[in-house]
Amino acid sequence: MSVWSYEGKRVVIAGCFSGMGEATARELVRLGGEVHGLDVKESPVDLASFRTCDLRDPTAIEEVVADIGGPVDALFNCAGLAQTFPPLDVMKVNFIGTRHLTEQVVPLMRRGSAIVTISSTAGCGFLQRIPQLLEFVNTPAFDDAVAWCEEHPGLVDDGYAWSKETLIVWTMSRASQLIERGIRLNCVSPGPTETPMMPEFEQAASKELIDVFTWPIHRRSRPEEQAYPLIFLNSDAASFVNGHNFNVDGGFVGGALTGQIDVLAAMAEVLGAAAIPS
Repeated sequence: MSVWSYEGKRVVIAGCFSGMGEATARELVRLGGEVHGLDVKESPVDLASFRTCDLRDPTAIEEVVADIGGPVDALFNCAGLAQTFPPLDVMKVNFIGTRHLTEQVVPLMRRGSAIVTISSTAGCGFLQRIPQLLEFVNTPAFDDAVAWCEEHPGLVDDGYAWSKETLIVWTMSRASQLIERGIRLNCVSPGPTETPMMPEFEQAASKELIDVFTWPIHRRSRPEEQAYPLIFLNSDAASFVNGHNFNVDGGFVGGALTGQIDVLAAMAEVLGAAAIPS
């Protein structure tokens, strides 16, 4: 069987109603996977099964995973909220619930399985605060993580960037533990992508500010352009890729790190110099 194939694989995908998750689910079905989806809205994709689940509810997560059962060969964490929602809801869906879902699925996974999660280039500042992120990542359970957020509103802020930074650090930390069980864990950090959530991001920021993050390719990605890297990372073709944050951003992070993109100057031009911290 081809290393790119999902024939005979049992797959769970969270966040399959629209956007990157829908595109991923659709392609997984085409590749022969037995795809079981969950979301707050029913997926338009012809899945093996679908279950309604709100990642803000740990009991609902546990019930859904028990209902799907095992074995599971791949888990795709594609659910997420924009910063137009309350910060605690953003944190619950983007990280706390996603982590809880993952930990519920892990016991059902056999050796050679893989997990991938959608983070964001909004989390690219994670290197500047790894100690605080690790403190949060190492909270032992759903309620502990919620309490931590409530105790650290300054770090959490609107929830979006912090949740995405957390996903990256959690991926790197947890991956080294899961690989001992033969399970790989990776994440992707997309640049701006044309999904149904984009109007919410433009409401929270602005089209001009979001488009700063499209440099140097100067366009937004399509959902399927994010789906393909997700599918690669959970395929047998990526069998030696573990604990990796894969930037799928048209070169933005690379350009920023090498000084070819002056992010602060670009943001200042859009927002006005007074709005940018020195």
